[in-house]
Amino acid sequence: MAQRLNAPDGGSKKNSTVRVAVRLRPYMNRQDEKGEGPCVRGLDSQNLEIINWRNATETVKYHFDAFHGEQTSQQEVFLSSVKPILPHILNGQNASVFAYGPTGAGKTHTMLGTREQPGVIPRAVREVFNLVNAKDEDEGWDYRIGMSYLEIYNEKVLDLLSPSSQDLPIREDKDKNILIPGLTNTTISSFSDFDKHFVPATLNRTTASTKLNQRSSRSHAILLIKVVRTQRTVPHRQQTGKLYLVDLAGSEDNRRTGNQGIRLKESGAINLSLFALSKVVDALNSATAGRVPYRDSKLTRLLQDSLGGSAHSVMITNIAPEYKYYFDTFTALNFAAKSKLVVNKPFTRETVAVPVLPAKRPREEHEGGGSGSAPHKKKQKDKKSELDGSVSSAHYHSLSEQSVVDRLIALEKMIMSCRDKDEQSVLRDLARSRKEIQELKEKQKEFERTTARLSERAKENSTELPGFKNSAAPLQRNVTNPNKQRAVVQPLQVCNLQPPQLLAVSKQSVCVKEKKKKLSDLVEPPDGKENMENPWGSQLEEAVLDQSKQKILHILNTGSFKELKGLQQIGDKKAKLILGWREIHGHFTKLEELIKVEGMTQKRFSSFMKASL
Repeated sequence: MAQRLNAPDGGSKKNSTVRVAVRLRPYMNRQDEKGEGPCVRGLDSQNLEIINWRNATETVKYHFDAFHGEQTSQQEVFLSSVKPILPHILNGQNASVFAYGPTGAGKTHTMLGTREQPGVIPRAVREVFNLVNAKDEDEGWDYRIGMSYLEIYNEKVLDLLSPSSQDLPIREDKDKNILIPGLTNTTISSFSDFDKHFVPATLNRTTASTKLNQRSSRSHAILLIKVVRTQRTVPHRQQTGKLYLVDLAGSEDNRRTGNQGIRLKESGAINLSLFALSKVVDALNSATAGRVPYRDSKLTRLLQDSLGGSAHSVMITNIAPEYKYYFDTFTALNFAAKSKLVVNKPFTRETVAVPVLPAKRPREEHEGGGSGSAPHKKKQKDKKSELDGSVSSAHYHSLSEQSVVDRLIALEKMIMSCRDKDEQSVLRDLARSRKEIQELKEKQKEFERTTARLSERAKENSTELPGFKNSAAPLQRNVTNPNKQRAVVQPLQVCNLQPPQLLAVSKQSVCVKEKKKKLSDLVEPPDGKENMENPWGSQLEEAVLDQSKQKILHILNTGSFKELKGLQQIGDKKAKLILGWREIHGHFTKLEELIKVEGMTQKRFSSFMKASL
């Protein structure tokens, strides 16, 4: 079992704002058409200015944590902006680096770079291995490093380490950690091992050519480096740190990129996710916003820790100096200025192994291991409880009331568990229970005697009824055994229906009229068994039954459509089916042939006969 702990040091409890660095790429091979020069320039290592589009004679100034000019190398960008946050990963905290900017501004070059000039991702991974190898073995920690690589293409999460995988879901555990079930997590032991997995996975990323960029990223790529360190000794603490390295796809103006078809759909998905990212930043900076729309996009869902979450975040904003990128650059700088105000709350994710406590011994065993006098008293109490239990069991085993048995069992449990209770109060409870049991026994005996008297009186009254003597014909059968020619009367039913005094003066005609039963039903048959079968035609005379069947058969054979509808359970559809069957097959010879009509099942035929007869 593991439990989540915050970092014990005070440093992890401090808030951390998102660090924003701006990198200005140099001019491309093609100069501006008008030759107007750059629209943005750096002032120093933290400030830059851009021409005000409302008034060309004015400029708008921005202040960031770092500004990297056109001549800044990849090494300088990494050392000043990315390297300071990497040690937090080894302490169980999260860190995030993501590149933002318009298409063609150099985001992928900043994050990936080339073989000669590696970017942020290879340098950061190499630095993580250097930090782990620099740790002293005497500290007592074991380190394990894993990697995952994915892309968000058209709002689908795809595993780049496993190209055959489908769209993966994004989940959140009980500790508010974002995870992706089914995402490949590969353990790496060195930088060469990382390079062996990362380079082929990078080729799986979706790219395409546009008018502004020969190799434009059509998806957001996220590399996850997870560092887990475990303490060798008890309590085996485990700390997990994650490093998110994100290369965002650039926002695009389809009028200038010339996107059509699938490229237009891709740019729509990219712009929509970046717009959701902007809404998240606005909501985090707004004091009145109650909900942060992380779930509006899968990108913002994955960057939930990086923006307003628990990570040390760095955003590298890439901009271009050309005038044709002016509005894209201006928008990117405004977004970077807003992101600089976002506050994160990093903390250490740590789990500790909770020791398993030994099972608690029963109270009897604990008492048995005490002093010598304690077991002797325990045995005396147990012996006394057994005697009381035997006396109580002799009472309730003779009773048929289940409630009395339950009460006695509950009383015995109370006596066995309440060892500290006063002995006199226990005896009083036992005596009260015995008294209640005795009263119940007397009430039960009185009830049985009353029932017996009512039964005898009911039998005497039932023999005096004139209707049960000679009037019924079935009573004249089996004269050789007159003892069985007696009506079967249940005492409780007599008491519930009417008093015994009124039963003797009841008239036979009234009984026959109200009950509508034949006298033979009240007489036990000679073999002592009751007739359990009662078919639907048993109470009709055979002649009447045959006459009704012949009448129905006559209507079926010669009746018109209206006459067929007059039969029970025969509607328009059934009447038409019967007429059609009659025209093809002729007359019905018997009623059972009605089953041959379409839609007339055995169950419907039985219902039809019951309703008609």
